[in-house]
Amino acid sequence: MLNQIPLEHILLLSAVLFSLGILAVITKRHAVVVLMGIELIFNAANLNLVAFSRHDPQLMQGQLFSLFVIIIAAAEAAVALAIVLRVYQHFNTANLNQIVTSED
Repeated sequence: MLNQIPLEHILLLSAVLFSLGILAVITKRHAVVVLMGIELIFNAANLNLVAFSRHDPQLMQGQLFSLFVIIIAAAEAAVALAIVLRVYQHFNTANLNQIVTSED
C-alpha cells in the first residue's frame, strides 16, 4: 500500500487555504480577487470533506458532498462573473470601494 499523507497535514493545508481565502475576501478591493478568495474557501472545505471520508472507505458521503460543492461553486463562479461584468459595464470599475461609494 502506498504511503498515505497523514490527516494532520491535509487539515493544515486546508486551514492555510481557508485562511488565504478569508484574507483575500477581507483585504482585497477588486471583485474578481474576492471571488477567487471565495473559491479558495470552497476548496478548503472540499479538501476537509475528502480527507475525512478517506478514513472510512466504506462510506462515500464526504466525496459525494464534495462533488456537489464543486458543482455549486462552478455555478456560483459563472453567475458571479456575469454580475461583475454587468457591474463593470455600469460603473466602469471593478473596485468594490468605488462601486459602494458611487451615487447613480
